[in-house]
Amino acid sequence: MDYAVLTGIVLVTGVVLALVAQWRDWRPPLLVAVAVGIAVRVLIMYTSAIDSWQPVDFVESFKPAGEAVLRGEDPVLASEGGWHFLPTIPYVYGILLWLGIPWEYAGRLVTVVADIVLIPLVAKLAGGPKASLRALQYALNPLALMVACIHGQVEPVALVFGVAAFVVARGPGAPERPGMTTDVIARVRAGLAAHGVRGAVPRVIGPGGMLHRSLLPGEDDRVSLRRGALAGLLMGLALCAKSWPIWLIPGMLLLLPNLRARVAALFATGLVPVFFLVTLPVFAGTSLDQIPAVIHTIQDIRPIVGEWGWTPWLTEGQWALRPDLASFGTKLIYVSVVAAVLYWRRADPVDMTIAVLLVFMVMTPRLGAQYLMWFMPFLVARPTRFAWPAIIGASLWAGYGYLYMTQFDFNGWWLQHADWSRASILLLPILALAMPWGRRRVATAPGPVPSQGWSDDSRITSPA
Repeated sequence: MDYAVLTGIVLVTGVVLALVAQWRDWRPPLLVAVAVGIAVRVLIMYTSAIDSWQPVDFVESFKPAGEAVLRGEDPVLASEGGWHFLPTIPYVYGILLWLGIPWEYAGRLVTVVADIVLIPLVAKLAGGPKASLRALQYALNPLALMVACIHGQVEPVALVFGVAAFVVARGPGAPERPGMTTDVIARVRAGLAAHGVRGAVPRVIGPGGMLHRSLLPGEDDRVSLRRGALAGLLMGLALCAKSWPIWLIPGMLLLLPNLRARVAALFATGLVPVFFLVTLPVFAGTSLDQIPAVIHTIQDIRPIVGEWGWTPWLTEGQWALRPDLASFGTKLIYVSVVAAVLYWRRADPVDMTIAVLLVFMVMTPRLGAQYLMWFMPFLVARPTRFAWPAIIGASLWAGYGYLYMTQFDFNGWWLQHADWSRASILLLPILALAMPWGRRRVATAPGPVPSQGWSDDSRITSPA
């Protein structure tokens, strides 16, 4: 990488400014935060575009997907399996290439624009008087800058729709009433206490009963239905960019005020990917008999491990096809995510989402540096006590790979990789500490965090 020193100076300066802003309690206007974010992203995008080094997947996977769209071919099949997602983003690549924009810019323009839009969304997600501070801190986030501007990975695109879904689901303020699950349980218990089992059952499931009224919207519920549908559409677009935003769906649903809104959100979430799948013959030239192959390619994930966490210590720090480790790690993720959901089930849904994403990072057997972007907007918006050690640690590890290791040739890079991948295990306890341990319950209905200082733990929770 030719401009590693310049890029490193920009990234370190950004971290220092973000920490000083926290210490000095700066609250710049949102427009200033957005302007700062645009300036640093345009600079790094420009130096990355004219650099002699380009990321391998950026050239050998993303570019062929966009070129396939230009030729009227399915990007999943035409790029020989290099594109493992729905062709939504390759459509955008194809349009930019059709406009004559050089690929080194076109491929990054998609992610940079998405990451800029994330800046005000982080402010909206944070809420409260420090919203603009959080926006500035995300604007200077070093990992976001590397993933969006250097690598051109599509995580910012998935996140911009995912975070927007959270903002829409939460609405202009706190939810109108308790979540449907809690509401139903409370009413059933009250009915049992007042009328016994025989008297309570008709009042719950009988004609005109509580469940019947819950499923038939009244005039007052149409707003929440529209909110749920819009949040679902946005989450569906996030899933069209990458498959991992499935982990965001529980938090989005819990932010919605009732069962009807959640059903509408789930339906809309699934509708968008299905739309892009069934329209492949129209927009991508895919024949009907090729659609099963497209689905198989999207679902197929090679069990490559050895990049991150505990698996490099079992592969001598190198990539390896280890189905046994991949299978064990996947089961470990599922168990840990379920445990996190149960442990934080009474927390603010954004806090529960932070916990789910961080526990994924701790347990996963496979990871690319861009995965560490998943939790960044949420953790910046609602910082925990160890949020900044986690942000800086993840950025240092990724920056070593992006800026330093790219100074070596192929053989030198692999020699560095052994130590780099194994060193990632040092981040696992830091990421675990960054979970919202002190925020297992909300003292009030979910809403903006009244943040002060380095940690918000003691100010937004009641004792667990």
